[in-house]
Amino acid sequence: MSGRIYLIPVTLGGDDFLKVIPGKVISLTRELRHFIVEDIRSARRFLRMIDREFPIDETHFYELNEHSTEADITHYLDPAIKGSDIGIMSEAGLPGIADPGAMVIALAHRKGLTVSPLSGPSSIIMALISSGLNGQNFTFNGYLPVKPNDRAAKLRELEKAAGAGVAQIFMETPYRNQKMLETILSTCRSDTLLCIAADISLPSESVKTKRIALWKNDPPELKDRLVVFVMQ
Repeated sequence: MSGRIYLIPVTLGGDDFLKVIPGKVISLTRELRHFIVEDIRSARRFLRMIDREFPIDETHFYELNEHSTEADITHYLDPAIKGSDIGIMSEAGLPGIADPGAMVIALAHRKGLTVSPLSGPSSIIMALISSGLNGQNFTFNGYLPVKPNDRAAKLRELEKAAGAGVAQIFMETPYRNQKMLETILSTCRSDTLLCIAADISLPSESVKTKRIALWKNDPPELKDRLVVFVMQ
């Protein structure tokens, strides 16, 4: 009988995992000995956080990151084919969203393996539901272009879609968040709504939705914080 592929949620930061990861998920994760992970070091840290006695040396890790190709991961699912369960973990949140895990999940479906998603935090969904913006019709855009002109052009495109009632969700790497905010404030219309969801599930959590005009009066400091932006 084939093993099952479990999509394991990981905390969004901090070490208070009991606050955001269900107990049944923690128990199941402790029993797994095969993991496909975005980063091996952070995966080991998470496993040791939820179980100080976790047998790291007896556990097999297969790295899947943005540079991986399908050829690289061809044999990652072999343990499941032979009957062992496998966990897939992102560095934070849920695998498969803003995360390379989708590649191996798609492969699991092609091989006829059972994929089981487990409940846990997703900064993207948590930002949307706390924004007050359209949860019935939205688009997740991932990371926007790095070059200033390209980024501004993309923001104007997203703002146009947001104006038609489709909430637009996007992210930036923590050290570029302030630049992203500056571009938003200098590019977008004053009446556009912007939610800035920072450090979700952490003690420093802040979720606020305001019109651009109000954000200009009091721009927050976002550098090195974990931020999801929602626009409408």
